[in-house]
Amino acid sequence: MGQNLQGKVALITGASAGIGRATALALAEEGCALVLTARTLDRLTETVEAVKQAGAAAVHPVAFDVRQRHEVEAAIAGLPKEFAEIAILVNNAGLARGLEKLWQDDPENWEEMIDTNTKGLLYVTRAVVPGMVQRNAGHVVSLGSTAGWLAYAGGSVYCATKAAERSISEGLRIDLMGTAVRVTSVDPGMVQTDFSEVRFRGDKERAAKVYQNITPLTPEDVADAIRYAVTRPAHVNVSSLLLTSIDQANSVTFNRRSA
Repeated sequence: MGQNLQGKVALITGASAGIGRATALALAEEGCALVLTARTLDRLTETVEAVKQAGAAAVHPVAFDVRQRHEVEAAIAGLPKEFAEIAILVNNAGLARGLEKLWQDDPENWEEMIDTNTKGLLYVTRAVVPGMVQRNAGHVVSLGSTAGWLAYAGGSVYCATKAAERSISEGLRIDLMGTAVRVTSVDPGMVQTDFSEVRFRGDKERAAKVYQNITPLTPEDVADAIRYAVTRPAHVNVSSLLLTSIDQANSVTFNRRSA
């Protein structure tokens, strides 16, 4: 029998859109109290209203940039008492920039991806997990990617950040042995969100071609995988979930239909 999440606090980074928003809705349906984060509060307005309608026990939006360690630390230390005991952390905030050959790429792209996908993940995890250890309860879910399993052309640094997520999750799981805190890496393939539009800095036409003649995953598919992991019985740790659509075998092999 799965765990009852009613009233448990879940913190989701990057909750304003895509996988983060879908996960917030899924956990709201489970009755969680939600701490939703994004870089600005105005980006969270629509999600806050949606999760209330979906059944969230309570909602607390918080603005911080995961790349800024002191912002992260202050925001999490300053959570209201009723949201302070985080039972589920979903490290969702992440992005890709560009699709250039490594030796031609803009190093600023590397800084943004490493600071967000790797260091941001570390900062939030470091701020939340001590409380979980103290309470001897909790679950850390981090979003990886098929890109963390197999690199692809033009994506070396992004792929490296997702390979790092896998290693960080694995290492954290080992470090937490002897406690009841669980760690899961959820590694989706292609998901139709604004991911590609962000990667190509607003080029909608180029972003649309990524999903052309293919059926990608939806944010709800990934949120459902997260819901599955966090609702397993307390003695079960889902270490990793690698999921793709039927049209994708790995990060480089796709079935693109001719029409």
